[in-house]
Amino acid sequence: MDLCRTHAETLDAEDPLAAFRARFAGAGEDGLLYLDGNSLGRMPRETPAALARVVEDEWARGLVGSWASWIGAATRLGDRLAAGVLGAGPGEVLVGDSTSVNLYKLLVAGVDARPGRDVLVCCADDFPTDRYIVAGVAAARGMTVREVPADIDEGLDADVLAAALDERVAVVVLSAVAYRSGALADIAALTRAARDVGALVLWDLSHAAGAVPVDLAAAGADLAVGCTYKYLGGGPGAPAFLYVRRELQERLRQPIWGWFGQRDQFAMGPEYDPVPGVERFGVGTPPVLAMAAVEVGAGLVAEAGIGRLAAKGRALGQLTVALADAWLAPHGVALASPRDPARRGSHVTLAHPQAWQLTQALVDRGVVPDFRTPDRVRLGPAPLYTRFVDVWDAMDRFRAVLAEGAHERYPTERARVT
Repeated sequence: MDLCRTHAETLDAEDPLAAFRARFAGAGEDGLLYLDGNSLGRMPRETPAALARVVEDEWARGLVGSWASWIGAATRLGDRLAAGVLGAGPGEVLVGDSTSVNLYKLLVAGVDARPGRDVLVCCADDFPTDRYIVAGVAAARGMTVREVPADIDEGLDADVLAAALDERVAVVVLSAVAYRSGALADIAALTRAARDVGALVLWDLSHAAGAVPVDLAAAGADLAVGCTYKYLGGGPGAPAFLYVRRELQERLRQPIWGWFGQRDQFAMGPEYDPVPGVERFGVGTPPVLAMAAVEVGAGLVAEAGIGRLAAKGRALGQLTVALADAWLAPHGVALASPRDPARRGSHVTLAHPQAWQLTQALVDRGVVPDFRTPDRVRLGPAPLYTRFVDVWDAMDRFRAVLAEGAHERYPTERARVT
């Protein structure tokens, strides 16, 4: 690969997504080389106006009458995500609650749908919330957890997972893209493996949605959850989404019986009777303001097209890896993600014993990555607004920090937020 900056400039000139950069606040203006889009996406410029419309028109003027349109927002936005991002059908995706709460709801519903089975399976290197919730449900139900080992850099091996599956397994919880390394899972193949023993699979799409192709219908996926504040640009604390394959919806009953999952909710009936369809996985009043922000970000992703986003994400990753090999490896930095771009999501992780100090030094030089234990610097260029020259300049500053030993003066004690 040509490692000259002029080559990165050429790639930017040929980028079919280049115009989207101007539609995000700060991009090209704040001077930051922002490579943390896999943690919190930049704000779309249209978001403040969308929020203002809800606040000033629908809330301030419409008052309670605006519930006539708000009441269906969770499914309306769910359908938009289904069609433009997730490869799902109408009536299969619902927006609301957090990723953790949605994971809990679908996990318990899945366990109850597999009576007599006493084992839950998850990946030992999965995002902590996922593992904690699996452990909590297992403890409450007297079940056993099988944590399948995974290579911290290469991700989960399909054969290792298959060896952990048998007729005792009720639900398998997996991530489509590993949060630490970016390793990409084969949703279709791993779903088939679990289905062969009669288990359900619950996918966490948090690091995948809006960055890599996800075709839940084609993969035969059962259940999925994911956040909207990374590549989908919904903002900090934005509501999450959940997916339930249509054929499963009537057979599953989630454990949090709230009035937004109730049939004829305004009848205020004495007993809980879940509404047919995906709305039965709702609980309480949806966050209307936050969903307005999600709708803007999801619309931009759908407009750009997942295919084009994934292609650019792979190209940005390839440039990152090539520059790391040439410039950073001589200073002891190692690739901590799959080298094959087909096996990687949209972020690249690098390992170094002083990763936390390097992260601090990079931030002070206008490069924003993040740190992940034990010794990883995670770089998440977001295809909607990250340029190839942004990656080139960030890696150039990275090698300067290493060459100068500038990171040595930073504290080794980690901050609360890394």
